[in-house]
Amino acid sequence: MKLYDELVARGLIAQVTNEDEIREMIDNGKATFYIGFDPTADSLHVGHFMALCLMKRLQMAGNKPIALIGGGTAMIGDPTGRTDMRSMMTKEVIDHNCACFKKQMERFIEFGEGKAQMVNNADWLLNLNYVDFIREIGGCFSVNNMLRAECFKQRMEKGLSFLEFNYMPMQSYDFYYLFQRYGCNMQFGGNDQWSNMLGGTELIRRKLGKDAHAMTITLLLNSEGKKMGKTAKGAVWLDPNKTSPFEFYQYWRNVEDGDVLKCIRMLTFLPMEQIDAMSDWKDAQLNTAKEILAYELTKLVHGEEEADKAQAAAKALFVSGGDDANMPTTEITADKLVDGKIGILNLMVACGLAPSNKQARQLVEQGGVLVNDEKVPSAQFAVTEDMLKEGVKIRKGKKVFHKAILA
Repeated sequence: MKLYDELVARGLIAQVTNEDEIREMIDNGKATFYIGFDPTADSLHVGHFMALCLMKRLQMAGNKPIALIGGGTAMIGDPTGRTDMRSMMTKEVIDHNCACFKKQMERFIEFGEGKAQMVNNADWLLNLNYVDFIREIGGCFSVNNMLRAECFKQRMEKGLSFLEFNYMPMQSYDFYYLFQRYGCNMQFGGNDQWSNMLGGTELIRRKLGKDAHAMTITLLLNSEGKKMGKTAKGAVWLDPNKTSPFEFYQYWRNVEDGDVLKCIRMLTFLPMEQIDAMSDWKDAQLNTAKEILAYELTKLVHGEEEADKAQAAAKALFVSGGDDANMPTTEITADKLVDGKIGILNLMVACGLAPSNKQARQLVEQGGVLVNDEKVPSAQFAVTEDMLKEGVKIRKGKKVFHKAILA
């Protein structure tokens, strides 16, 4: 199976322009493509995972990736999928986040001369004269078409600012610039970016002629992938200091039954023949599939040694109920104690096991919380300072374990 057909079989392709040309270029290693990453945090998260894996697959086949860091567009903020404006970041914060991204991307992509490149659109967007920019490309965009774009629809209901309205032309300009400066002939992005991507393709054709060789392609679940990283604690990060390898392993080990094979297909590098053989797995076999998924992705992000340790820790914890050395741990400072103890609701929130006391109370009242392997009797239960000195094991439901210890 050639690469393009494999991408389709894995469920990675949703929409394309010029499919026959795209197929020929990808299969023969002729694509120089870019995927954009907005530096809104100091770590990538699992919502970026699919794009990183795709870049790796394409580079392995001889294609050249460009990782575009949106240091310039981040000064505006992408309105896609938002009901309100993003918070504005300083240039210093954006630069720091960009540096963190590159370090993490190097686990997936090989950078260097003739290989992958990382570029920051701040290098060209921040130097543009606004009047010159509008004169050069403004006539290539129909306001009527822009207002019909999916990326603006939600924001239109609550008010779309003129600042955000500039995002589509600026993203389109990125492709136009990369096409001319780096020979970038293809762009990838999620379904939620389709309108912006088409804008870039159209801009190239209108400015450089119909024969300009620029094409677009979208990832099927990139927009859903952003949701993958959401938990009660926030996002599942690729930075081990924000999400430990054990927590990362456990996140994938606990995916829904209906999602496990889809995730294996889209995110791992296991052969399709091996994955297809799992298609009729049920019950206990699905747990095995989840272990395969968790191990493969932890190895990809954190390395084989950390994946081995996470897998061993998980088996020790869930099979024998014993070793908690690699269990996610939160240190509780003395100032959180009242009269030498902390209530179970406050403790669960402090450990990230519930986003609020209200939800923690619901879990306790449903009988879903255990402390040191004993069911918490009521929402009034408290953990003492002496217990925290020894370390307290909290279990939420059947699968989520956490340890609290006095700082």
